[in-house]
Amino acid sequence: MSIKFSEEIVSLSDLKVNPGKFVNRTKDNKRPILLTNRGRGVAVIQGLEEFENMQEERDFMKAVTQGLLEIKAGKEQTLDSVKVKLGL
Repeated sequence: MSIKFSEEIVSLSDLKVNPGKFVNRTKDNKRPILLTNRGRGVAVIQGLEEFENMQEERDFMKAVTQGLLEIKAGKEQTLDSVKVKLGL
């Protein structure tokens, strides 16, 4: 999903009037909302499910990158040695 903040911009003053409306909007359309103060972006609100999914993807990508760096550095391990370490 590509994030287009130009489509979801809300001022802090509008958020203060009816926060539930914007929380429901993020939950329903699964898109983050850029919050502004005096015309400048200051924060983002996002549905919990989308946040958790993005965090899982980020953690996965970090692990893959770390693994590739370890392979490049010659630190790979055999499947059998990993199984022994994990008690499998």
